[in-house]
Amino acid sequence: MGLLEGISGPRDLDGLDQAQMGELAGEIREFLVSNVSKTGGHLGPNLGVVELTLAIHRVFDSPKDAIVFDTGHQTYVHKLLTGRQDFTGLRQQGGLAGYPQRSESVHDIVESSHASSSLSWADGISRAFTMTGQDDRHVVAVVGDGALTGGMTWEALNNISDDNSRNLVIVVNDNGRSYAPTIGGMAHFLNDVRTRRSYKNLYSSSRRFFHFFGAPGRALYRGIRGGTHGFLARLTNNEALYSNLDIKYLGPIHGHDQRALEEALQQAKNYGAPVIVHAITEKGRGYEPALADVADQFHAVGQIDPETGEPIEIASKPSWTSVFADEILSLADRYPKLVGITAAMLRPVGLHKFAEKYPQRVLDVGIAEQHAVTSAAGLAFGGLHPVVALYATFVNRAFDQILMDVGLHRAGVTFVLDRAGVTGPDGPSHHGMWDLALLQVVPHIRIAAPRDATRLREELAEAVVVDDAPTVLRFSKGSVGNEFDAVRRTDDGADILREAPHKDVLIVTVGPMATLGLQVAERLAAQGIGATVVDPRWVVPVPGSIIELAKQHRIVITIEDGVRVAGIGTRVRQDLRAAGVDTAVTELGLPDEFLDHGTREEILERVGLTPQQIARDVVSQVLGSKIPIARPLPDEHGERASESSSLDADRQDRRS
Repeated sequence: MGLLEGISGPRDLDGLDQAQMGELAGEIREFLVSNVSKTGGHLGPNLGVVELTLAIHRVFDSPKDAIVFDTGHQTYVHKLLTGRQDFTGLRQQGGLAGYPQRSESVHDIVESSHASSSLSWADGISRAFTMTGQDDRHVVAVVGDGALTGGMTWEALNNISDDNSRNLVIVVNDNGRSYAPTIGGMAHFLNDVRTRRSYKNLYSSSRRFFHFFGAPGRALYRGIRGGTHGFLARLTNNEALYSNLDIKYLGPIHGHDQRALEEALQQAKNYGAPVIVHAITEKGRGYEPALADVADQFHAVGQIDPETGEPIEIASKPSWTSVFADEILSLADRYPKLVGITAAMLRPVGLHKFAEKYPQRVLDVGIAEQHAVTSAAGLAFGGLHPVVALYATFVNRAFDQILMDVGLHRAGVTFVLDRAGVTGPDGPSHHGMWDLALLQVVPHIRIAAPRDATRLREELAEAVVVDDAPTVLRFSKGSVGNEFDAVRRTDDGADILREAPHKDVLIVTVGPMATLGLQVAERLAAQGIGATVVDPRWVVPVPGSIIELAKQHRIVITIEDGVRVAGIGTRVRQDLRAAGVDTAVTELGLPDEFLDHGTREEILERVGLTPQQIARDVVSQVLGSKIPIARPLPDEHGERASESSSLDADRQDRRS
């Protein structure tokens, strides 16, 4: 039986000596590689925080002491130490979440996996403890160096330093990377510290000197090493980073030296005021394939061979991201004024090829979506056309800037939203399901949702030539689906994918939901109900042809993978009423809930977005037994018959 199997809670660590702690760290890394290689997940970040997480749980008493992890993808070790060692269903429906989750454990506090928010959480929690007399409780915020590029971190630090009488410890996990290598002035400063010879030489020489005297020398070294952390910080001038914040600084500390970490954290705990502990760690530590991965050191992986790190399955179809990556480069060749902007995710959002060929035309602003958007407005004013590529979930963070800086000024900025809709295993905070509801309220905005790779290329090319308003292109996670050519295209650009002789149901689909719409139409046809399926391509504003088609049909069904509340279906219904069209509309989409993790297919089934369920409901609406009820069929003179005769006798032969 290994040491890890005997750990059911953080206090089980108390009885282990330093040799056993080293052994446990090795077991944890073996466990992570073995298990995450089967399920996929955030492997590199967790391999890098093993000793750091062990030290935090040895020094602090969770959950009495609140531990807040920024972003949360580096909490696998935390889960193992807090009684969650069944990783067989990691990030799968019914299994462990890939991020902290309160329903799993009292040790999990902050569930949101959006970066740079941990210090604001810690500020609020620590203030609450102080104001309620809970002076024996501490707050620990673990923030990656990449999160220091986010403005919210510095807003929090400014407020924390204004009231420095709280038990608050900020642990900077400094590995030189957020997703990819960390960028910006902050990163350059920390890189200098990380590589400065004066720090490395003093650390190494002092250790060799004291260890020369054997056990007594090692004991003396351990006794004074904590005190030297502050000296080392002053020697390397690292305190200059925080010089105006009035916060005690300890470090830099070797992030894989268990004893040094514990001593520094104990010092910070005893200080009685906010302290920054700066630990230098190595992402992917102990796993050679991760260390050799220059792109992101196995930040996130699918199922891999644990020995080689190679993926087990290769996608047979290109991903949405890869199609975008190729097309934006092609457009960049044609349009010299095209520039790209990303927020610390150059490769994940597909701007890497653009950046490789035109490095001066792609800007990585760090984890700073708000700055990215307003900067894009400035670039547009200066005569360029910026393409801001983000995950759809992260565009939420920059809504004010999109509304007031881009929208109000009618700036020609294109937003490309990757991972839109249901994303699956990363859970509630990563689903890109709010973008349609949020962004369509921006005046003059134009939103496109491609159903396949061909339409992605078409709509992106159309978007980047719009210079008098913001444009949005959103697409899903994973592989691009099958191509669906239109039966015909309307004059205003909507694609009719299927037409039936009888105009009973108009199905309006958003992006890849076209597949679902066509499947529903086939099931309705088997029931003698005619369905027209239309992909608007540009869903905002609603094309006029959709209004005309709605006039001709008995009921309209909209299908989208965004929230129903204020979604595209709502927009269609409002536009129909404004045009005086009384055709009933059923808006199908995601509920206004935080959806738990699972595969895309499992989640869509859970919320009722399946061909079977939708077709069943539509049949009931056409028959008049479910609200909203379809308009009755017209009689031979073109007048609407009564609702009770919603399926005329001349249709019965098609259903028999």
